[in-house]
Amino acid sequence: MAQLGKLNTLKVIKKLDFGIYLDGNGLGEILLPNRYIPANVSIGDQLDVFVYLDSDDLPIATTEIPKAMVGECAYLNVVAVNRIGAFLDWGLPKDLLVPFGEQQKPLEVGKSYVVYLYIDDASSRIAASTKIDKFLPDSSPYFKQQQKVDLLIYGRTDLGFKAIVNGVVTGVIFNSDVFKPIKYGEQLQGYIKHIRSDKKLDLCLQLVSREALDDLSEHILTFIKQQGGSTTLTDKSSPEAITKQFGVSKSSYKKALGKLYKKRLIDIDKTVVSLVKK
Repeated sequence: MAQLGKLNTLKVIKKLDFGIYLDGNGLGEILLPNRYIPANVSIGDQLDVFVYLDSDDLPIATTEIPKAMVGECAYLNVVAVNRIGAFLDWGLPKDLLVPFGEQQKPLEVGKSYVVYLYIDDASSRIAASTKIDKFLPDSSPYFKQQQKVDLLIYGRTDLGFKAIVNGVVTGVIFNSDVFKPIKYGEQLQGYIKHIRSDKKLDLCLQLVSREALDDLSEHILTFIKQQGGSTTLTDKSSPEAITKQFGVSKSSYKKALGKLYKKRLIDIDKTVVSLVKK
């Protein structure tokens, strides 16, 4: 059976002046308009098409690929708002509706938002929602620590940034692991830093190897010496200040300080890091 909001491989069963009909099984015959028909198509051929509803709520096919499909998340631009809701450009002639009830906050024309695409139970139409946490879980047993993943930033909290992981689950990049500017809607590559006992995911943007930590430790020592033997850049300093000086996350900086402290090369208190006097 053909699925709305998904790519389908369907058989050509009829040719007319205005297009061809495809066998949608449970959805019936589905029109593929002339402008989307590949050259030299014959009855019985199989075509890969995306199926959605037209303005009359009838299934229609296209060979164009939208920016996102049902069950996926995307960062899309608002092109209109009316009494029904907001409408997004998702790459097809008919814009994608975000009902008012599915808006985390009122959407504005000209701005872009991270949305999740779903089938509305009442109307059977494809729609979108900015309420990501309503559709995606915040825990998963299917990831491993240090696994490389794709991230889509969809929110901000006092603790850090909320990200969609591989399009299937959400996680958090804590402020201490941020070493460069991050923007809402940005797509990044990252890693699973830690998996909590409840299977929630802590994320990071870089893994720190032993060699990288050794290099950072030497860099810190050199910096402290240049500062006259002490610095006010401690493990309590802001992530922004640490990133500005060393180009690393606060988490990496704290690990390097800990390494130097264990070697008894530095002393650490609340306001100062200083070289151990020999």
